[in-house]
Amino acid sequence: MLYFLQNDTFKVAVESLGAELQHFIKTDENLELIWQADPAVWAAHAPNLFPVVGELPNQAYTFEGKTYQLPRHGFARHREFELIDSSKNKLVFQLKYDDETLAVYPFEFRFLIAYRLEENKLFVTYQLTNTDKQMLYFGLGAHPGFNVPLYPNEKYEDYYLEFEHEETLSRYLLNENGLLNGEAELLLDQTNILPLQHSYFDKDAIVFKNPKSEKVTLANRTNQRRIELAFEGFPYLGIWAKPGPSPYVCIEPWCGIASSVGDSGELQEKEGINALRPAETFERTFSITVF
Repeated sequence: MLYFLQNDTFKVAVESLGAELQHFIKTDENLELIWQADPAVWAAHAPNLFPVVGELPNQAYTFEGKTYQLPRHGFARHREFELIDSSKNKLVFQLKYDDETLAVYPFEFRFLIAYRLEENKLFVTYQLTNTDKQMLYFGLGAHPGFNVPLYPNEKYEDYYLEFEHEETLSRYLLNENGLLNGEAELLLDQTNILPLQHSYFDKDAIVFKNPKSEKVTLANRTNQRRIELAFEGFPYLGIWAKPGPSPYVCIEPWCGIASSVGDSGELQEKEGINALRPAETFERTFSITVF
């Protein structure tokens, strides 16, 4: 079911399945910013990733001697969330553990995703509470896809990503199974500009670890429209589109990362895994600002 937020400038729609952002429209132009999930290209808009980010070895992990199966990016994007609070400018969705989640993820939890629209900015807040009696291990992240180009007279190569700070960053490479293969290649060398080109994604996602920047802006040469994604507190950043001439780009802040080749498979030992004590709450917010 779709739920809506609206102000004088924007209209936002969120689907309860996966609590997924599906529309972010600048109403005076009828300009849709979010990729519209063409199934022939990529059949999603902006999935929420939980309780893992990326792939596990053989889509499996071990916890306390038992092996569990989880698909890439976890199960939250395929689960129905409950709307528990709503107003003109805010929607709050909830997912709680049940027998189905416990069969693949043996932890009791409460996961809230809140959307709040203020002027030209959309805030997305993740709040995870450990309702179990044991330590809870998890990853979470965002996967919003943005239309590129935004206007008919533009090309994909007219766009670039502008980082908040000058960066020297390597991309950590993934193998054919989506696992980090132990290799890296320098992509940003004392610059804050990454021109978009489809060939980047022939090697799957661009994966950055610990960039200095906590903001990245999707911009074009005409500066007709700029979309800034701010992600304080997210140590990893993914940039992705399906290989080929895909007319979008995903800018993905993560608290978690894909497993590596040779990973032990033990959940507690996974790179980027987060630990939450009983009754504790973990919260992160990212925002999308349109200029």
